[in-house]
Parts: sequence; C-alpha cells; structure tokens
Amino acid sequence: MTLATASARTLNIGPIALDVPVVLAPMAGITNTAFRRLCREYGAGLYVSEMITSRALVERNETTMRLIRHHESETPRSIQLYGVDPHTISEAVRIIVAEDHADHIDLNFGCPVPKVTRKGGGAALPWKSSLFSQIVTQAVKAAGDVPLTIKMRKGIDHDHLTFLNAGRAAEDAGVSAIALHARTASEFYSGFADWNAIGELKQAVTSVPVLGNGDIWSADDAVRMMQQTDCDGVVVGRGCLGRPWLFGELAEAFGAESHPVDATLGFVADAFRRHAELLVEFFEDEDRGCRDVRKHVAWYFKGYPVGGDIRTGLATASSLAEIDELLGQLDHTAPYPGADAEGQRGRSGRPKRPALPDKWLESRELAASASEMMRGAEIENSGG
Repeated sequence: MTLATASARTLNIGPIALDVPVVLAPMAGITNTAFRRLCREYGAGLYVSEMITSRALVERNETTMRLIRHHESETPRSIQLYGVDPHTISEAVRIIVAEDHADHIDLNFGCPVPKVTRKGGGAALPWKSSLFSQIVTQAVKAAGDVPLTIKMRKGIDHDHLTFLNAGRAAEDAGVSAIALHARTASEFYSGFADWNAIGELKQAVTSVPVLGNGDIWSADDAVRMMQQTDCDGVVVGRGCLGRPWLFGELAEAFGAESHPVDATLGFVADAFRRHAELLVEFFEDEDRGCRDVRKHVAWYFKGYPVGGDIRTGLATASSLAEIDELLGQLDHTAPYPGADAEGQRGRSGRPKRPALPDKWLESRELAASASEMMRGAEIENSGG
C-alpha cells in the first residue's frame, strides 16, 4: 500500500476539536455503534450514526431510540437527522440536546434514494430554498451550544444545482460545517465525484469548514482531495466498507497516532472477527449479530485468497464459533494483494432520472399543496 502524507491537520467543528480532519459518513445499515467503535479503534476523527428520522425520534420509535444510543467509549458522539418539516426536525434536535444524546448533530440533505426524493426529501429538498433555510435556521437555534452541520449533494441534476446557494444559506443560518458529496442525486453513486465542486463551495463559504465527500478509497485520495480543493476535511463513506483500518491510514497520513496496519489476511480476519463480536454486543443477540456481519464478507475479503466455500460459510454463519472455525482455515500470512483489494466498493449503479414530486422543478418555493405530501417522506423507521 502506498500512503501519501500531509502536514499535520486538525479540524474544529464548533467546540469539537478533532485530531484529524476526518469524518465517517452516515450509511444506513452500516454505521451502527459496532462499526463506529471498530473504526475508532484504528484511527481518529468524528464517527456519525446511521440516518435517524426526525419524526421517529419525536415519536420515540423503539428502533430509533436504540439507534441513537452510543457506547460509553464513543466520544464525541454524533447523530445524523433526516426530515422535511422544520418543526419536527427542531423538536428532534431539542430532544437530542435536552436528553444529552449527542455532542454533534448533522442534517441529511444528500440522500438520493427514490422513496425519499419522490416525497421532496433528501437531495431534492434544497431545491426549495425557503424550506431549506427554515429547516436549517430552526435546527441551529434548537441545537444551542451543540454544533449542527449539514451534508448535501451538488443538486438534483446538472441542470438543477443547489450546492452553492444552499451552502451560503447554511452558513448564514449558523451551521458549524458543511459537507458536500460531489455528485448530483441523478448520478446516485455512479461515475466520478466532481471534486472541483468542492473547491467552488470552499471559495463560496468562508466562515465555517467545508468538508469533501466522494471517491475517497484510500488515504492518498483524502490527501489529494484536500490539496486539490483546499477543503478543511474529508467525509469517508464507501471507502471504509470492509476496511475500518482506513481510519488508521488516514490518521497516519494527517500526522496523528494510529493503529498499525499491515493488511495481511490475518489482520483482515481479526478485523472481521472483531466486527462480528461488536455486532453481537450491539444487538444483544449472537445469531442476529452474525447475520448482520454477512453483508460485509465480500468487502473485507476483496482480492484476498479466500475460497468460495469459506466465503459462503462466512455469509451463512450464525455463531461466533462458526466464524472462528472458518477464519482458522485461512492462510493468515497471505500478504496484502495490492490493486485487487483496492478501488471502489459498495453501491455504484448508473445515472438515472431522480424520482421527484409532481411539478417539483417548476419553482424554488414550496407550494402549499405539497406540504402534506412531503410528510410522507418522514418514514417512520430510522436507519434507511
């Protein structure tokens, strides 16, 4: 593995001082307490929860209340909220602050999933500029001394870009940082992220940190992004799937202490086993924890000499004992396979026309008739 290094860099998000300018992106079904703890064991930075639906939090949905819990070792604690209604989001923020659930709150304006955008939520919402400003302004006020940030995309498509106007509006509203996934909703996760847009946002927003997100598959990529765009930090999503030690490489690249990484097959097997163990602890159920780690098998062992029988076994195991027996069959001395283990992982897909409410693009203001429809975007359960 090659590893570019940069001069020591820190990042301040409001009163939170981070040793490295690195943030774990919220990922549904991935960034639960178990994965956040694992990533933190290798490196440093800010580790954000799965997306939490504001209405579900206000209604104290059982699943949601479980998802907002942090392990005692997690500090600072970070929660990402999603919603479309200023009042509901503000109430959710007040609950988080009053009940001391987090030290940092992020608002999601980047989700490109059709079930969200067709109701005007996620990446579709900043198109309605007044609604966007109302949500962010009221959320910042409700957060008080707890720093509140936003994460967004470039816009709906190349003809309907929103990131510069939204960035300035969020800055005016008093957010503590702004993160940009440098793709449009129509691009989903396809193609290549437009890092130039991150540089544009950095020039437009001058009083708070601007963070870049998109195509950070290695520490080298993170260093290049910051050098190319002058952004203040990076947000890492798909690049750490099956590679929680990426945060160790990032810490090293930015001059901080980190967990040693050798990425032999034995090192990877130990990381996978630790992930399974933490999931069992999180779910308080061995079978469920072992089932949840199955989705990570292909990511962890990408490029490594792991036979189909063992991969299938790990993807069907229902106990830690089964996982231990299978991992014990591996050649733990097998070296890092290089390029075969690198590059893109996770979702990609093809560009597609975003699903939007009827006549959504005809005006930047929200029609009164659309308000009730948008409440459907506030799905009951969090994490997806």
